[in-house]
Amino acid sequence: MTLRVLFFARLKEQLHTDKLELDVGDAILSVSELRKRLLVMFDNHEALQVTRTLVAVNQQMANEETQVTAGDEVAFFPPVTGG
Repeated sequence: MTLRVLFFARLKEQLHTDKLELDVGDAILSVSELRKRLLVMFDNHEALQVTRTLVAVNQQMANEETQVTAGDEVAFFPPVTGG
């Protein structure tokens, strides 16, 4: 079963993709564990570091301990600054 991962704004440009489907089977992962898998896939790209990205699970803000499973949508995006 798959997990849908979305990348927005600068992340999309830096990683050269806006989405991917990740096969997670029946696993339950934390956002932190998912991020580690993505770091391996993207050669430890600095754009995916915890301090550089925010995350939402199923369109709700999440943190590193939030759990995700197959069928969920996880979005990574850079912090937004106003002006």
